[in-house]
Amino acid sequence: MKHLSLLFCGVFFAIALCFAGLILSSNIQIGALEPRALAEDDPLYPKPKVGLAQQGKQVYKEMGCAYCHTQQVSRKGLRADYERGWGRRQTVARDYIRQERVLLGNNRVGPDLSNFGDRIFDTDPPTEAAIQAVTQELHRHLYNPQMVNADSNMPPHPFLYQKRKIKNTPSPKALQLSAGYAPKDGYEIVPTARAEALVAYLLSLRLDYELPESKFVQEEK
Repeated sequence: MKHLSLLFCGVFFAIALCFAGLILSSNIQIGALEPRALAEDDPLYPKPKVGLAQQGKQVYKEMGCAYCHTQQVSRKGLRADYERGWGRRQTVARDYIRQERVLLGNNRVGPDLSNFGDRIFDTDPPTEAAIQAVTQELHRHLYNPQMVNADSNMPPHPFLYQKRKIKNTPSPKALQLSAGYAPKDGYEIVPTARAEALVAYLLSLRLDYELPESKFVQEEK
């Protein structure tokens, strides 16, 4: 028993050193990172999420999307992220400094979403028609993924949508559902505010900017 105090002190200092190594050293290395631009007149990146996209991030967290989707693109050669078209560069620590909670994800049951809002469009910047088409497709996928892709293992989220009777004319936001999924005549399925916010958040996920730590991977010729 006479060595109990010495043992306690040893355990305390061991835990303190681990804390300093894991927390304090990381904060020293990363905590001072600020938004950067590659050129003097370029905008600072990453940009903060605002408005509907910021609300959608809360829906993303509440829905547990991070359990099946990551937001972390590996560097070329480490995994097949680049070959899959998930990003034009790897993610780096500076990409996350605007986030009060970083949603790196738990597993990759589904594709990585770090750069989803950039890779989903064929042109940059996307046309208004392309944005509307992608938005409609995303809502259809969230409502029932198997309607869009029969092999999808993503669960349906019909509770993010409202079934209502058509009053005068159909809503421009009404989902274009295929046979077997559409409601009976005179009714339509429209997104709730949570569904619209979630889609806005997904479309805001873009790694379409370069940082000093990681620039776009050049295609091999």
